Amino acid sequence: MNAFFGPAGRDDSLNSLGYKTTLDIPRCMQEKGLDAFEYQCGRGVNVKTDVAKQLGSLAKEKNIRLSLHAPYYISLSSVEAEKRDKSIDYIMQSAKATDAMGANRIIVHSGSCSKITREYALELAKDTLLRARKALDESGLGHIHICPETMGKINQLGTLSEVMELCKIDDRMIPCIDFGHLNARDLGIIKGEQEYAAILDEIENKLGADRLKIFHSHFSKIEYTAGGEKQHLTFDDTQFGPDFEPLMNQVVKRNLAPTFICESAGTQSDDALKMKQYYLKLKSGE
Repeated sequence: MNAFFGPAGRDDSLNSLGYKTTLDIPRCMQEKGLDAFEYQCGRGVNVKTDVAKQLGSLAKEKNIRLSLHAPYYISLSSVEAEKRDKSIDYIMQSAKATDAMGANRIIVHSGSCSKITREYALELAKDTLLRARKALDESGLGHIHICPETMGKINQLGTLSEVMELCKIDDRMIPCIDFGHLNARDLGIIKGEQEYAAILDEIENKLGADRLKIFHSHFSKIEYTAGGEKQHLTFDDTQFGPDFEPLMNQVVKRNLAPTFICESAGTQSDDALKMKQYYLKLKSGE
């Protein structure tokens, strides 16, 4: 079983492949040499059901693994009960669209803890996710995996350990490990393979080998300041990290099969392909 690689949303490089509508995405991904795509609903779940179904059918035909990024304004840890309830609604909307696509992973931002303690924010987020899981089960969407994401700003809920705690509430939770975010929030902590190994070890120790094997991931180089994440960059940047090569070494050594979604700034398809090509080279032993 191999890892999967693809972009978050589309970039201009797909225009040269004849991209015109959303339904061209699976073909473009296949022609690009990629096998994953993350549909972006950051500003709301606006995809029509019939389009989602057609997209899913085409993706299955082309062997493209789809996932969906839920709205950015989800706040699992809001001190306002109404906002947490609305967040459950947004998760449900995301799950229905994901299911229509024939996919089963939605990526969710963990929330903020700028006005409360991290401990209290984590408890609120756990409660929101538990209620979201119950709502999914009651709606026949129990097969949809919620993937809480590690976050890049220091005042956001979403350290590696916090995401592990969120995922512990149900075995169907799959962590979305954004390595660029982890590097940015800890001001450049990822230097090489040793740091990646420690991250992967923590996932396995907290969630087990099965979930480590198929974890979800976002990857990009990210500029950071004292507060953490500032902006996404491309793989051409030489000042900020992290580098993907040491991570691929660990993935191959451990025989893992994650889904890697590249979030580079405007070059996500090309950079995803660089990751995949390096990974396949390692797998082949060249």
